[in-house]
Amino acid sequence: MRRPGVLVGVVALAVLAYILVNTLRTEGPGSRGLAPGTRMPAFAVPLALSALDGDANVSARACSVRGPQILNSCQLAERGPVVLMFFVEPSQRCDDEVDRLDRLRGRFGGVQFAAVAIRGSRDALRRRVRERGWRLPVGYDRDGAVANEYAVAVCPTITLARRGGEVRRTLLGSQDDAQLSAAIRELAR
Repeated sequence: MRRPGVLVGVVALAVLAYILVNTLRTEGPGSRGLAPGTRMPAFAVPLALSALDGDANVSARACSVRGPQILNSCQLAERGPVVLMFFVEPSQRCDDEVDRLDRLRGRFGGVQFAAVAIRGSRDALRRRVRERGWRLPVGYDRDGAVANEYAVAVCPTITLARRGGEVRRTLLGSQDDAQLSAAIRELAR
C-alpha cells in the first residue's frame, strides 16, 4: 500500500519541478516594466481630483477617451516626451518620489509629466494630492488595469518614452534627483 502513495508523491514533485522550470524560462514582462523600443500601451483614467468615477480604459478605443478630467497616455505622447510614474497609495516612500518628480518637472519644458496611483482609496489619494501640492496630473487606476499593462510591480516604476510613445527605458525603485534628472535629460534630447 505504500507504493501508490510514493508514486503519487513522485509524480506531484515532478509536476512542481516542471512548473518551476517553465516559470523561470518563460519570457514575460514580470516586474521590469516596459522594454525599450516597445510602445506605451494606450490608457485613459480619471484624474484623481476629477468628479469622474470609473475603471481604467485600456481598450483599443482608449486614445479617443479625452477630456479635462481624464489622464490619457495618447495625449501625453502626442505633446512630447513622456515621464510617467506609477505609485501605490498609501506609501510615504512613493509619495516622496512623486514629490521629487513634481519638483523636477519645472526644469524640463516640453516634457510631459504624469503619475498614476494604483488602487487604494481615492479619497485618501485626493487628500494626498492636495496636502502635498502636486501640480502634475495624477490619474487613478482603481482596478490596476493600467499597472498590469505597464508591468508595474515596484513602487515607483517610471516609464520614459519619446514623443509618439516609444519607450526609451523604465526606471525601477527610488531615484535621487541626479539620477532622475539625467534620465529625463537623455529623453529630452
